[in-house]
Amino acid sequence: MVFDYIEKYPLRTKQILGVSYEQLQSLLKCALKRHQDIKAKQESHKIRINAAGGGRPEKLSTEEQVCLCLFYLRQMPTFQVLGMLFGISKTEANDTFHNWIPILRDILPASLLEQVSNNESDFLFVQEVLTNFRLLVDSLEQPIYRDSDQKEQQKYFSGKKRQHTLKSLMIGIPEGKDIVEVEVGVPGPTADINLFRKSQEQFDKSQLFSGDKGFQGGENITTPHKRKPKRELTQQQKDENKALSSNRIFIEHLIRFLKIFRVARERFRLKLDTYELIILTVCGLVRLRIGSLVLPT
Repeated sequence: MVFDYIEKYPLRTKQILGVSYEQLQSLLKCALKRHQDIKAKQESHKIRINAAGGGRPEKLSTEEQVCLCLFYLRQMPTFQVLGMLFGISKTEANDTFHNWIPILRDILPASLLEQVSNNESDFLFVQEVLTNFRLLVDSLEQPIYRDSDQKEQQKYFSGKKRQHTLKSLMIGIPEGKDIVEVEVGVPGPTADINLFRKSQEQFDKSQLFSGDKGFQGGENITTPHKRKPKRELTQQQKDENKALSSNRIFIEHLIRFLKIFRVARERFRLKLDTYELIILTVCGLVRLRIGSLVLPT
């Protein structure tokens, strides 16, 4: 069993699940508490004839169920292989994963702005603090399976990647210390600049950004100098491009952390209507992994 292996070799937890053993323990406590709250709320609305506690007992403990969910996000096996590893059927593995994903999503805010979105004063304070930084922006695309409908094929076909994709946008703090905002799951052909303009509405109008050439034309965003036909860049322009690239590399590191979880890197195999839920959950796990998100103990 995967959970037993982790208990025996806790130092290997990050390789297997994507987070450290200590982070896993804090995540388990929060997930179990949220699960109990949901069950208590459901019970309060039920009109019972039989006493509680009946029915077939679950084969996996709640800790093992959370572990199964994290294992899928990190390793992305088929549900048949996932069931074999946890000693349950393919169907039960599938049901367990989809039961726990909304709970994990609920306790793992995908970005800093989402974390403070429920409190208007905190949200405005964070917006103001962020204006002291030049935020880093970049996009990423993930392959999906081609739809049988021709119109849907055209909707998701990315000429840049030469395949059908979903695009996401990530905005981070300098040095990659946190994910500030993320837009997930738009069709691949969507222009980076259009996606950026949509995300920009969440920030103060004076907020500065730094991006690559795909964001040229945007407001308050610094992009590299582009060489004109039959003309070379000046040495000053080359130096400025080099300095910009050195600062922007940290958003690439954040994207690399995201792609540690294979469900966010390889061709997405699940239904597209679950894409946003799953990738935002992975963003929350990345924030937990890098230490920018601390769960209550």
